[in-house]
Amino acid sequence: GGGSVLGVRIPPLRTPRLTVRELEAGDRAAVEAVIDGDRERWLRWTELSYEQLAELRQPPYGERAIALNDSGSVVGLVGLVPSLGPFGLLPSWPEPGRRFVPEVGLYWAVAPEHRRRGIAAEAAAALIDHAFAELELARVVATTERENVASIGVMRRLGMRVEQNPEPEPAWFQVVGILSHDQQG
Repeated sequence: GGGSVLGVRIPPLRTPRLTVRELEAGDRAAVEAVIDGDRERWLRWTELSYEQLAELRQPPYGERAIALNDSGSVVGLVGLVPSLGPFGLLPSWPEPGRRFVPEVGLYWAVAPEHRRRGIAAEAAAALIDHAFAELELARVVATTERENVASIGVMRRLGMRVEQNPEPEPAWFQVVGILSHDQQG
């Protein structure tokens, strides 16, 4: 790559079954099965953040729609999110001693009726490939609770090194998946 490509929006990413694309106002009903809260306001904020982050030449943070290629139906969300966590607590963290470290986190959520079909892993893998090839990220991380065996399974399918936080808090940081660009197979 000839320099940083930050500030560029993520184009639609296609896999055999899925398209990962930016969310649109028309996706409001589809995201109801995936997130709680004021969805209309959240969608407006998401659309504005795509534009603002590109203008500020920042990473393209935020959720993207996971749509099925055959029907176009939105069945989940996947995205890159800022993740400031106590990564220095992890046994094999490359920078020991630094407690809180800002990282690029990976987020996914799939509507209940579409879970257990590999959709989260397929969409996340497409986003990881883009993050490493086009955004030139060094690594991505994912975090969850110990009880979330489905997310831990996605981490493993993505080839992440899965580590346990030796401390009980914070709850969202009990299990951490780490994938470095140079580890990716």
